[in-house]
Amino acid sequence: MQNIIPRIDKNAKIAVLSGGMSSEAEVSRRSGKGCYEALKRLGYKNAELVEVDKDIANTLKNGKYEYAYNALHGKYGEDGCIQGILEILKIPYSGCGVMSSAICMNKEFTKRILSTNPDIIMAKSAFVKKGEDLLEKTKTLTYPLFVKPVSEGSSFGMTKVDKKEDLEAAYKTAIEFNDDVLIEEFIDGFFVTVGVLERDVKTPDGNLKREAFATEILEIRPKNEWYDFEAKYTSGMSDFIVPSTSLNADVTKKVKEAAVKAFETAGCSGVARIDFMMKDNIPYLLEINTSPGMTVISDLPAQSAAMDITYDELVLLILNSAGLNK
Repeated sequence: MQNIIPRIDKNAKIAVLSGGMSSEAEVSRRSGKGCYEALKRLGYKNAELVEVDKDIANTLKNGKYEYAYNALHGKYGEDGCIQGILEILKIPYSGCGVMSSAICMNKEFTKRILSTNPDIIMAKSAFVKKGEDLLEKTKTLTYPLFVKPVSEGSSFGMTKVDKKEDLEAAYKTAIEFNDDVLIEEFIDGFFVTVGVLERDVKTPDGNLKREAFATEILEIRPKNEWYDFEAKYTSGMSDFIVPSTSLNADVTKKVKEAAVKAFETAGCSGVARIDFMMKDNIPYLLEINTSPGMTVISDLPAQSAAMDITYDELVLLILNSAGLNK
């Protein structure tokens, strides 16, 4: 992909936000470093790598930053919190806005919003709030199950449960991260993920408009039983096939269309990554990641590279979303 026109002046002072206070802070630091280095190569000489902590509002205010590039993951960075601070400080930022970030960070509310679109298919699930009867809430579900903290990323706190006797232990693991837990029926298929980005396209009257588009589909074959933290962030622990070799042209089109529909239905902007489990050529949507990993082994850079979008071009595409109406 060529001829990406920068929307932001090369002299602008940009804070690349990384680290943070979530369980994904170290992954974020790796993402942030990569994005910062790309911005420097792109000519943004005043880009700075900013470590996010509880004093971030003062850091941003005192630093007189004109834009923020969000490379945070997880709680406070991907859930609308940092976006709200940036809105108050009137600092334009990359990626999704407050509302879509908050919705998509919560797996249950993501499902509720996406259920309004009949073209999006999801696994049957139960939402268990603190103090509710676990067995009663899950009595209609068929094992095996996946037990997930409702607002956590990078597979933290997730457990696959094959029988009822192990459900309580998995639930206790999940509530170490969140009080509320999502329990889904396990889809016995294979994992694929597709990025959604936005680009400027010319309208017939010569104006520019933003258009969402899907990247190539990445099929992931983890060496572990499922795509857990180790498989995601340890080199060699997963095989990446991009474009996926398990999907024919019609199914590929269906998955990409479902990803863009999910992106738009949830009100996303700038960038997201949509995860699916494939079974019988049906894409079952798992979740929407509104601040995907940008490390050298992350999914989104690999998906984009398969479309001839370099890492630096990907960073520029995401940066271009800063300052747009969220």
